[in-house]
Amino acid sequence: MKRRSKPYRVIKRRTGNGRTALVVSTPYWRPGTDFLDEIVRSIRGVVRDGDILTISEKAISTAMGNLIDESVVRPGLLARILARFWMRYVWGYALGRLCHLKERNIRRLRFYPAREGGIHKETVLRYAGFLHALQWGSEGGIDASNLPYSYVSLPLKEPWMVADMIRRYVRDRLGRRVTVMIVDTDKTYSMGGFHFTPRPTSVRDIHQLGGFMAYLLGRALKLRRRSTPIAIAGSKIPTELALDIAEESNRLRGSGAGMTVWDMAETFGVSITEVTWEMLDGVEHKPIVIVRLRVRSG
Repeated sequence: MKRRSKPYRVIKRRTGNGRTALVVSTPYWRPGTDFLDEIVRSIRGVVRDGDILTISEKAISTAMGNLIDESVVRPGLLARILARFWMRYVWGYALGRLCHLKERNIRRLRFYPAREGGIHKETVLRYAGFLHALQWGSEGGIDASNLPYSYVSLPLKEPWMVADMIRRYVRDRLGRRVTVMIVDTDKTYSMGGFHFTPRPTSVRDIHQLGGFMAYLLGRALKLRRRSTPIAIAGSKIPTELALDIAEESNRLRGSGAGMTVWDMAETFGVSITEVTWEMLDGVEHKPIVIVRLRVRSG
């Protein structure tokens, strides 16, 4: 398959607290991409022993073909009710305000697409469950942004094993001992030293609480929120530091074609199901961020 290719590029950034981040740009990882080889190619000559290699869960899931084509999904009654009533009226007029959503997103929710939305809610009901289907986006780690047509990505089933596979591959091919962290933009909320998230994660001390309820509590109370580490392999990282690194990495990584399916569609000037693989190929993608901690001398 002939496709537009983008060169690898590394951008160095200072992130505060003495940390350095190297943001790695690669071609878009379509299904079937050898993401292990892509990682090694893109960080060769750059990565050092002791670095923390953070990688987007979405990029890995896409490369692994961990996708659902919603064009073949048929929504049931509950899914249609959620799309037509729950999303448009409960989220559009009550919960959107309670959760301090942006006005633009509240307006979008009030016109939530009944057909496509019903299909999406059916997918969430099948693969994540009812409590996640009550959320308004990235339900249970299921995400449609930066994907074409009617595809959505599913969360990794065994993210720790994937992280460890990447760690071992980097060690074997490059001779570098790194820590691998798989991260997602979905937020973890912190109340003092207690951390919770609506979506699945294998990281200890980050608790998955009730899907929709965790999101509602965290947003309504304006708790501190940071991107979620999904899995860590190679070394033990304190939870606070892991959350800070996940948030910094996702901020530097950017949102590709858009943070939501609506943003993505607006970027390309098409409807939410008319984005193509070729359009996404032309966007700069930064699935990898190398974080280098400060080395104290003496």
